[in-house]
Amino acid sequence: MKKVLIDCDPGIDDALALALAAGSPDALDVVGVTTVGGNVDLPLTTANALALREFLRMGDVPVTPGSAGALLRHTVRATQVHGTTGLGDVVLPAPRLGPSEGHAVDFIVDTLRAAPGEITLVAVGPLTNVALAVRREPRVVEWARDLVIMGGSYTRGNRTPAAEFNMLADPEAAAIVFEAGWTVTMLGLDVTLSALVTTEVLERMRPLGRLADLLVPAAQFYGVVTAEGGPAIHDACAVAYVLDPGLFTCVPAVVNVETTGEFTRGMTVTDFRVGDRKANALVATSLNVPAFWDLVVGAYERLADRLG
Repeated sequence: MKKVLIDCDPGIDDALALALAAGSPDALDVVGVTTVGGNVDLPLTTANALALREFLRMGDVPVTPGSAGALLRHTVRATQVHGTTGLGDVVLPAPRLGPSEGHAVDFIVDTLRAAPGEITLVAVGPLTNVALAVRREPRVVEWARDLVIMGGSYTRGNRTPAAEFNMLADPEAAAIVFEAGWTVTMLGLDVTLSALVTTEVLERMRPLGRLADLLVPAAQFYGVVTAEGGPAIHDACAVAYVLDPGLFTCVPAVVNVETTGEFTRGMTVTDFRVGDRKANALVATSLNVPAFWDLVVGAYERLADRLG
């Protein structure tokens, strides 16, 4: 049983990542969910996280809102990808319970402090909350068992030619996180763009009862599904890594985040020529795609049995 704290900005693929976590109760203990402004504004990411907690029957897992915007930069959002609500065409029942009191940054610090070395921090949105936690209490770097992020790339961007969305949304925060002294496990576009929802995958999701009402429209919202490929469920890769790191090939690297470049702001400049330097990242370079989907769909099937 691995303990995880998920920092997210739901978001379609965040929803699919939370569903993967909820479908793996024998392997993952979700100790908390924190939210950040990212794909959509903070009130919506928080409302979506609350609705998903109840829809996925995650019990009393605390949901704590955090930072509404970037540390220094103007707001970057992805409503053109995730829709105005963040969940595309999915409409979930309104949550009955509200968020926990307090701020995500305090929740991250206090939770890691209470269980040093036990909790993996999984960050699948802009890194604002994580950066502020590091600035507030530098020992979180030692207390976290691991930091696994979905973000960045060593080959390309998606929001700009150079930058992946989560990095571009708050490059200063990302720079703080990579420079904090821990080893960041970076699952970037280089692998997440191979986690594609194909027709075969979609057909495996359709029979999953109530859960299919979330999975199927979410999987199809931001791309056409064909036999050859379709939308990538980026954020689920981070949860899948915690469940089974063997699905990924990861290589030590030195990663720096560009914060000043006119055309490269938010780029994760990745140097695999570590030499005598200390690597600050493990960068995923490949994914066993068939095994990934067996893991993900298997978890969804178990969850569907519980949901009915």
